[in-house]
Amino acid sequence: MKGQKECEMTDVFENYLSSTGGLSAEEINFSMQFFKPMRLKKGDFFIREDESCRHIGFIASGAVKAYAIDKEGKENITCFKFENEFVTSFPEFVAHEKSRRSIRAIEDSLIYRIDYSNYQHLLGEVTAWNGVIKSVMEREYNQKERYLLNYNNRSAVDKYRHVLSSEPMLVQRIATQDLASYLGITQRSLTRAKGQIHRPNVL
Repeated sequence: MKGQKECEMTDVFENYLSSTGGLSAEEINFSMQFFKPMRLKKGDFFIREDESCRHIGFIASGAVKAYAIDKEGKENITCFKFENEFVTSFPEFVAHEKSRRSIRAIEDSLIYRIDYSNYQHLLGEVTAWNGVIKSVMEREYNQKERYLLNYNNRSAVDKYRHVLSSEPMLVQRIATQDLASYLGITQRSLTRAKGQIHRPNVL
């Protein structure tokens, strides 16, 4: 049963690569050998802050959060990644440096990961991968821009309202404390915002 499930997850990755339109079936088949499955239980780390960032991963199932720890020891969550998304700390991965944030599973997850040397080899052998990575990087940049635009200098109610309309998956799958950290508000403010939005109008 486990073998069949893994096979299905491999299909998820292959389907994603097919959907990019840049890779032929032969190139996808060739590429798959360099990605190794990594199973994470909820709470397991994909990358730890201050450790060398050696891998890039594709999430076939599950979800992760990326965060840095501030001086008070609190998590400052910068993003969440779900199925069909690549995950790493890109600047440090490319520069071969220590990660400035941790990436940790918030659900049991299956991630296909590739190390730096195989990544470089793959880019050299299959030039279409440069296009795949470029689109991943653009998506990362756009996510950061949207985050700054939608969640900076807004009230807790406005932030929560935006999550509900634009990123409902976060409300469905993310713990309240993690969502509050991502929005840059306290858990209490988030609970109050939920109450204000979901409360029936009273005349």
